[in-house]
Amino acid sequence: MSTIELKTIIDTLKEWEAIAAEANAEVEALKDRIKDEMNRRGVEEIEASQHIARFTTVLSNRFDTTAFKREHGEMYKMYTKQTTSRRFSIA
Repeated sequence: MSTIELKTIIDTLKEWEAIAAEANAEVEALKDRIKDEMNRRGVEEIEASQHIARFTTVLSNRFDTTAFKREHGEMYKMYTKQTTSRRFSIA
């Protein structure tokens, strides 16, 4: 693949990333409007034609790794393992 072809592909990728970011922003704005309406009505579930939107409270328990690392540093090191991954980026 030539440098010119590669540049064209990267330019196209950047354009599509911009379109995707714009679309994601619109999706989030629409979700926010629905959530605002649900909050205004004081409901966790709302029906609109064949669609049901839910905005529910979810409780979960998460392990506080920062506190554990601070209080049990050596044990944290014993159970930490190094992993390898690859990261793609264009600057």
